[in-house]
Amino acid sequence: MSTQAEYGHELVPRPEQTPDALRAALAVVDPDRLPEMRRTKEEAFAKAVEWQSFSPVRSWVLMWARDIEIARRPDLAARYARAQSNLEHEDAAIAKEALRELSLVLDEAMKAVRG
Repeated sequence: MSTQAEYGHELVPRPEQTPDALRAALAVVDPDRLPEMRRTKEEAFAKAVEWQSFSPVRSWVLMWARDIEIARRPDLAARYARAQSNLEHEDAAIAKEALRELSLVLDEAMKAVRG
């Protein structure tokens, strides 16, 4: 795990991009999602075997690294929650802005985990 806080307050250090490290981090920052993680891991590995490709596994790792990046950083988690809560707002301008903000948060988290 990374030991340096790059973005201020973090709930846990950024985990290594391995299934065990990601699971350990998720157990701290969002334990309710552990069953989802397990299910999607099984699906990714099954696709990898079927397709004879590591791409489903790599996609799984990146998706969970991104989601954990958001959950471990209260600043991103708050922005993500606000944006999600406004996605279906009756005011189209607010919903459009929420979609833009959600995209920005996801992009920022993905850039952080890709290094």
